[in-house]
Amino acid sequence: MTVLRFICNMINTGKLAGRTIFITGATRGIGKTIALKAAKDGANIVIAAKTAEPHPKLPGTIYTAAKEIEQVGGKALPCIVDVRDEAQVVSAVENAINKFGGIDIVINNASAISLTGTEFTDMKKYDLMNNINARGTFLVSKICLPYLKKSTNPHIVNISPPLSMKPIWFKNHVAYTISKFGMSMCVLGMAEEFKNSGIAVNAVWPKTAIYTAAVAMLSGAESSNYSRKPDIMGDAVYALICKDSKSITGQFLIDEEILKNEGITDFTDYACNPENKDKLMLDFFVDENLESLGSETHSLYKLTQKDIQDTNKTNGKIAQIFSVIQANLNSDLVNKTGAIFQFNVRGSEAGTWFLDLKTGQGSAGRGEPSQSPDATLTMDSDNFFAMFSGKLKPTSAFVMGKLRISGDLQKAMKLEKLMNLLKSKL
Repeated sequence: MTVLRFICNMINTGKLAGRTIFITGATRGIGKTIALKAAKDGANIVIAAKTAEPHPKLPGTIYTAAKEIEQVGGKALPCIVDVRDEAQVVSAVENAINKFGGIDIVINNASAISLTGTEFTDMKKYDLMNNINARGTFLVSKICLPYLKKSTNPHIVNISPPLSMKPIWFKNHVAYTISKFGMSMCVLGMAEEFKNSGIAVNAVWPKTAIYTAAVAMLSGAESSNYSRKPDIMGDAVYALICKDSKSITGQFLIDEEILKNEGITDFTDYACNPENKDKLMLDFFVDENLESLGSETHSLYKLTQKDIQDTNKTNGKIAQIFSVIQANLNSDLVNKTGAIFQFNVRGSEAGTWFLDLKTGQGSAGRGEPSQSPDATLTMDSDNFFAMFSGKLKPTSAFVMGKLRISGDLQKAMKLEKLMNLLKSKL
């Protein structure tokens, strides 16, 4: 093993051989990546997830994940578990004890997301997020607790963010934030509660966007260009659970920082597109990301003299955008998007515009759409132009409150594909 390889990736040490890890939501994405990393040591993996039958849009089941785990050297126990169902959690834990004799590590990874404001969050979604994220984490940890107490090196790791009371992390999606911070409050409380039992309870959160099948379904494959692979979370959690549980507890850790402390200095391999390793989308809830996000949005106002003159003379930037959009509409784009959008533009070019990517060849122009929009986007005209011309990432605009979205967020996210198409033409 070369030194270069060591500083680029977290190598397996074998420390997890024979240890039993109970992972929720391990069918795909970050959960499965953590499972596979541990399995390479020869760990026993309990796959606690709902997907027993293939999802129409997402790959993988608990059984395909089990096969992959066993192929890399681990032992697997696939269990059908909805973490909202106490009986299913209890049954899975009992099956794990019967098969492997104990539980050493719990990874609370299962999560639900809906980035909607209060007015557009129905109570069914609110209950789903809070029952899976906060209640599910509490329940799984509680049921596993008697067996963790018997382990020689017990860990609980929640895939949840650092606690922060900054309003920016709440204002655009308060219900989701409450549910994720519920997971983090479990860390805060349980770390202190279980300290005398030697059980480490920590949170791990990514610094940047992580590209998973779920993200691809929500925002399109293009988002991979500015995201990292789940491997960075797999390596970070692996490094954490290999430590002595008495040496670290009650911490809110960021994936990149964990790995820097392990001696990793080059993160190029973790980027889905290595050429964009320095242009990655920054994740929510990380306070240190605010400065970078703010710099990106602030740069929008550093307009060239020509930009200022053009705006003052014609106030025609938004019209230019929709003229280019109309010229590039086609049935393929309509088929892939299937949604109608309304844009409420404020500022120097205030007005209402529409984009129909549901009907025929598509259409765009000034005014409200002829049918009820699937999503309505509201933002300042300068920011609007910057976003469609590729100078501002939609995620950053949304996080910083420069972009407000009501209606179907998943369909709104599909607009990024159109933005990528247009940015070279504006």
